[in-house]
Amino acid sequence: MAKKSKFTDEQIIRAVREVESGEKASTVCRKLGITEQTLYRWKTKFAGMDVSDARKLRALEEENAQLKKLLADQLLATEALKLVLSKKW
Repeated sequence: MAKKSKFTDEQIIRAVREVESGEKASTVCRKLGITEQTLYRWKTKFAGMDVSDARKLRALEEENAQLKKLLADQLLATEALKLVLSKKW
């Protein structure tokens, strides 16, 4: 599972908007204590979003991760049943 960010959606969007409005990326990064790479990763993911959009995105990502886990568990159970049923007793 992915590591939880210590920054809220509001902080991330505010940082992206500051860079988009003309403030230097290095200044924003220094203020938040992050690397420029992190800021640019946020920019590609959250550019043009509102806070509500970012929250919806995070909720969908969490739901997707849960569904992938459920699917993997189900596929594993199916493979185990196939293995048991394929043996001749």
